[in-house]
Amino acid sequence: MNTTLLKWIITIGLLAITSQMVHLETVMQTLLSASAGAIVTAIAIQTLSTFLAAYRWSLIMDSLQFHESYRVYLASYYKGAFFNQALPGSIGGDAVRVLEFGSMGYRKKEAFYGIFIDRIVGLVGLLLLNLGANLYSGALLPSWLFGLINMIALGGIAGFALLIVLHKFSFLSAYRITNLLSELSSRFRQVYRGKKAILTQLTLSVIIHFLSIVALYEIARSVGMDLSIELFFVAVPPVFLLTIVPISLAGWGVRESAMIGIFMLIGASKETILSVSILYGLMLIIASLPGLFIWLSGKKLV
Repeated sequence: MNTTLLKWIITIGLLAITSQMVHLETVMQTLLSASAGAIVTAIAIQTLSTFLAAYRWSLIMDSLQFHESYRVYLASYYKGAFFNQALPGSIGGDAVRVLEFGSMGYRKKEAFYGIFIDRIVGLVGLLLLNLGANLYSGALLPSWLFGLINMIALGGIAGFALLIVLHKFSFLSAYRITNLLSELSSRFRQVYRGKKAILTQLTLSVIIHFLSIVALYEIARSVGMDLSIELFFVAVPPVFLLTIVPISLAGWGVRESAMIGIFMLIGASKETILSVSILYGLMLIIASLPGLFIWLSGKKLV
């Protein structure tokens, strides 16, 4: 079965199941009552997050000997975000970025490595943020969920450390499949050859996800959701982790189901949580629209 078709089926199925769990009329009323000012604030915060994410990616690509200006990376990042959020089809945002740098004369394989590293360091930043929030306010979640999230976070961080040193095992280069891991590890080492690079990019990753969660919190405030921001830093990262799994279109369906499941554990209204998730998804589409302008205009912001 075509992968895109399967994602459509999963997305529609999850949204259909979710809709059966709530009163849709209440959800619609909540959506219409949202404060425009808070949503604009959320878009501004998400935009700042995107600018920082593009900067982090530029640092990675520079270390891999890609010599372009920050504006080129920002333009490409926006185009990728637009394809991911607003045009979830057979070609994803990461593929768009690989093809674009290939058209500039760079090796597509090296562009892929740079984008993959960017994804991984972003994931580790999310895990670090979640781990820190859990240690600070872990009592807000059931103990079993607290333990599970911490195990996943520690496992992911350990995996990141392993990728940096994996190239030292020379036997990996003897086989085609493992050689790919060895090459990837070499690129990780090239990017993170010093503590400063690691600390800088992990700090950026934490800040980027911090801003995304604050943006979601602002959307929650826009519909009158009265929960502490500490709770969002504990509950939202697991949702983000689940939406990274590419089984639906731009995370739709997965995000809504996960948010309802997690926030119900702390007594939040299903209708309100679903409204927040829908508004957040729409906000991500709006925030990615500069990518449409750049794509249509054919500009690289140079």
